[in-house]
Amino acid sequence: MFVAFSFTLAWLVALPLWIGNGLATPWFPVAAIAMMMTPAIAALVVVFFVESPQHKAAALGIWPVKPVRRLVGYSALGIVVSIALVLVALPVGALLGVYPADFVNFSAFQQTLDEQGAGAELPIPIGVLIAIQLITIPAAALINFIPALGEELGWRGWLLPKLLPLGTLPALLISGVIWGLWHAPLILLGYNYPSAPGWLGLTAMVIMCILVGAVFSWLRLRSGSVWPAALAHAAFNGAGGSYLLFAMAGEHIDTTQATILGWSGWIVPFALVVVLVATGQFTPRGCPPTGTATQLDRAGN
Repeated sequence: MFVAFSFTLAWLVALPLWIGNGLATPWFPVAAIAMMMTPAIAALVVVFFVESPQHKAAALGIWPVKPVRRLVGYSALGIVVSIALVLVALPVGALLGVYPADFVNFSAFQQTLDEQGAGAELPIPIGVLIAIQLITIPAAALINFIPALGEELGWRGWLLPKLLPLGTLPALLISGVIWGLWHAPLILLGYNYPSAPGWLGLTAMVIMCILVGAVFSWLRLRSGSVWPAALAHAAFNGAGGSYLLFAMAGEHIDTTQATILGWSGWIVPFALVVVLVATGQFTPRGCPPTGTATQLDRAGN
């Protein structure tokens, strides 16, 4: 019911884009944000009207919020790790020859500034401007937090614990596939993978969601809360456009190969997930392995 409801709502929200001009539709940003809220709506409907557990906040992963030190620590770690995964994908892609980088002159970014400023001279060096852009990325986690929470309440807050009885790895795989396929209404319109056929873009999105979703799941399980995963998701989205800062002007970027969206960007998160699995870092805290509402109630959470 949760999967059917979240997918149906997502397609309904995206329907005006399909009827209209796709991603060029003026209300695309509104539709995208609204779509991000559909997993939360689906989770709330299931929790409040289907399961009705005694501790509904615990079933969604939003309570308890203690120990505070652990919650804050994993929240900060989630922001840092998410941004690092996005940024490290760029030099990896450059080394593998799939990301046309310009880490010295920042020519693509310079070209964008020239176009926006009609040739006006920058008041500060472009390198300083790049540094400012990078420093402000963590603030994007706060700006993007509510939409990211809309997704995380569903995917990692409610769904992941429900899948844990199947085993940790199957739960990570299935939740990642579901998360990836949920993006279909936008991916098939060319979102994230504008130069790829729809099937290839959606396949790449699913693989990326499995790997990055596993990192978010680690934060959810180790903290016992959905808040760190939501902040990590918000930071990840906020850092997503950073590949434009370091690109070579006039060069095409194939996101099926480069950036965190493409295969070269999956190398580091895959390695991280392997290390986390090998060191037992997916052992749940405050989230029973069976993950059922009844057991959450018995645990007094």
